[in-house]
Amino acid sequence: MVEIDRCEINCIHEEAVKAVRDALFGEDVAALLAELFRALGDPTRVKILFSLMTKELCVCDLSAVIGASESAVSHQLRILRNLRLVKYRREGKVLYYSLADAHVEKLFAQGLEHVTEDQKTEK
Repeated sequence: MVEIDRCEINCIHEEAVKAVRDALFGEDVAALLAELFRALGDPTRVKILFSLMTKELCVCDLSAVIGASESAVSHQLRILRNLRLVKYRREGKVLYYSLADAHVEKLFAQGLEHVTEDQKTEK
C-alpha cells in the first residue's frame, strides 16, 4: 500500500531547502505565531473577535451577544488583550473593546472567508 502523504523516494531538493531555510523565522516568532493561532482556537474568543470586528462593544454587550457570562467574557478579553488582539478605551465607568488594529481584522476576515467558502459553493 502506498502512503499518500509521502514521496515514494527520498530526495532532497537542495536549492528549495536552502531558500526556505534562509527565509524561515526564528523559534521566538514561531512561538508567538503559534500562541496567536491557539487564541483563535477557542469558539468563545472567535465569537468575541467577530463581534468586535462588527462594532466596538463593552463587556456587558459582548456577554449579551455571545450568550456567555460577563465573567467568562472578561476572562477571554484578558487573553485577547495580552496577545494584542483587542484594545479598550474607558468612557466613564464603561470599558469599550475593539480590535487592536487592521491586521487583526484582516487575519480574522481571511480566516472566516476560508472556512465559509465551501459553504457558499454548496448552496
